[in-house]
Amino acid sequence: MKKFPTLEEIKKTRERLGTLIQETPAHLWTDPRLTEQVGKGTEVFVKLELFQVTGTFKPRGALNVMLNLSPSQLKQGVTAVSAGNHAIATAYAAKALGTSAKVVMPKTANPLRIKLSRDLGAEIELAESPLEAFARVKQIEEEEGRSFIHPFEGPLTLQGTGTAGWEFTRQVPELDAMILPIGGGGLCGGFAAALKQVWPDIKIYGVEPEGANAMFQSFQQGQPVTLDHIQTIADSLAPPKTEPYTYSVCRRFVDEIVLVGDGQLKEAMRHLFHGMKLAVEPAGAATTAGLLGPLKEKIRGKKVGIIVCGTNIDIEDFHNIVS
Repeated sequence: MKKFPTLEEIKKTRERLGTLIQETPAHLWTDPRLTEQVGKGTEVFVKLELFQVTGTFKPRGALNVMLNLSPSQLKQGVTAVSAGNHAIATAYAAKALGTSAKVVMPKTANPLRIKLSRDLGAEIELAESPLEAFARVKQIEEEEGRSFIHPFEGPLTLQGTGTAGWEFTRQVPELDAMILPIGGGGLCGGFAAALKQVWPDIKIYGVEPEGANAMFQSFQQGQPVTLDHIQTIADSLAPPKTEPYTYSVCRRFVDEIVLVGDGQLKEAMRHLFHGMKLAVEPAGAATTAGLLGPLKEKIRGKKVGIIVCGTNIDIEDFHNIVS
């Protein structure tokens, strides 16, 4: 198994994905309220990955995995496990490539995400918990011969997510630091690998929810961990465990992980709504929460990048969270 996605692999992956994904824009965030928080000399460049098809980065990885299946494997269909965004992305990828998807989601998944996945043609099963969902998807894989599309683990997944990082290096000036969200580490690992191979001196900071800090604990223990309990509003950043490959890539390219609480995520959602007119889910505000909270002094006076990704939230939930 390769130790990390190379820049050449990432570039070839972007070519392979073609028009199935968007090159999402980058934006220099110039808002007086932000300047007041981070200081006048700080420049914040935002990768607007929420404008990706399905609203998140997830199709980059899911499509790359599925494009590498054989014709017979693709015909057999795919399966996945997800709290929502990966389910939507897998459904989109399956539809785009002319196959079927059966996805297992925890019963606590946002109803909008379940509906969006079904609208794209996926068959959805609901499980009692994330761990039970992983067990059920393994059963489907064995019984039906479907290929498992992991939400965050594996070289092909990270080559896919790395395309977002490589795009960003071509859109903005050389950065001093990049702030990335971490759940399972699929986005963070691929994105960071691309940036550090273009800009070796850049500092990479990961932001993880306090109540779902699997990668933070993995860094402390020096190995992947499984959580006993998860409690966070950022359900898109709350897998029950970390996995070996993605952990190893994050360990190589991420300099530090900081934690943010639900209150900081809510405040960041409000900041994005007022400052950039963006309505995002809690996970989509994680990097902003890191920027305005635990990393504020470390990035002061520097050129820093963040990513805003994740907008699959209905109006009622958004209102209830930010009010």
